[in-house]
Amino acid sequence: MNSLKNNPITFLSIIAFAASLLSACHSDKNEQQASKQQDTVQAVSVVLVPVQKGKLSTTIAVPGELIPYQQVDLYAKVNSYVKTLLVDIGSEVHKGQLLATLEAPEINSQLAGAQSRIKQQEAMYFASKATYDRLYSTSKTPGTVSQNDLEQAEAKKNSDLANVEAAKSSYKEVAANLNYLEIRAPFDGVISSRNVNLGAYVGPGGKSTDPLFVLQDQQRLRLVVSVPEIYTGGLNAKDQVTFSVAALPNQKFTAQVKRIAGALDEKLRSERVEMDVFNKDKKLLPHTFAEVNVPMPSRDSAFIVPKTAVVMSTEKVFVVKVVNHRAVWVDVKKGFQSGDLMEVYGDLKTGDKVAKQATDEIRNGSEVKD
Repeated sequence: MNSLKNNPITFLSIIAFAASLLSACHSDKNEQQASKQQDTVQAVSVVLVPVQKGKLSTTIAVPGELIPYQQVDLYAKVNSYVKTLLVDIGSEVHKGQLLATLEAPEINSQLAGAQSRIKQQEAMYFASKATYDRLYSTSKTPGTVSQNDLEQAEAKKNSDLANVEAAKSSYKEVAANLNYLEIRAPFDGVISSRNVNLGAYVGPGGKSTDPLFVLQDQQRLRLVVSVPEIYTGGLNAKDQVTFSVAALPNQKFTAQVKRIAGALDEKLRSERVEMDVFNKDKKLLPHTFAEVNVPMPSRDSAFIVPKTAVVMSTEKVFVVKVVNHRAVWVDVKKGFQSGDLMEVYGDLKTGDKVAKQATDEIRNGSEVKD
């Protein structure tokens, strides 16, 4: 002991070695305790539910617009003046009904000129025909009329006849313009807009580009919606939709899908769907916006799990499957949702157990208990 005291370096070395042994023992004990605590933390308690196979039906809410089943802008085809107006905004009209009359004095002049040209051409034709008939009668006596003169007379007669037919066609063309001086309804409907007054100058040469009238079929409307691309696989031409409008918030209306575009709009990336809405009481106004609930029945059999079993993190979408008390993250794709259930597609099979309340805090490979 005295020798150790006399050698301070050796004495300090022994003390340091003993301290290191004590520290190592304490560290091993801490690691064992930490390991036990970690095992306790990793053994997460979860409620398991079985994966089932099936189909879900749901609805999506999309905005829509009610537009007239038929709508037409009525213009004047020829330059003219408004002579009479027989309808106004809100007038109910029937197919073929006269809406307005126009007048164009120059058309009457053109018609008289065309008629005069017919008479002129007819006179020339009658003269050439008489000449041909005389030559033909004379030619029956041999040597009196040459064959060339007879052929020339026949050609002149046929040419004058063609001119008569051309003059008659010109007359019909001018006379047809008289029909354009009468504006008639092409179908039953309601006048929703009138943009002219008596005496207004209308036609292609007029200053105004607005139509004379706008005619709408308001007793039958088209409900038009654009269904996003992700939902187009569930569309069915026999489905019924429900919708409501802001003007009548306490009423629900129904309509059946009639027309599906069959292609996506390049800008909106959606498919146009149309429903027919009968509006005999005229409660619904054309160009009203509607809130439409479109049914989306699933066409493919999918795995059904609770909505809470699907984890949507910033990196992936997955469910936590439990195999031998170990958590396994399984990547999935979402399908339709209905209530508390959701369709998923992924590496699953019927009967697999997944965590009902799944979060990304249940780490992949961690121990779980049910």
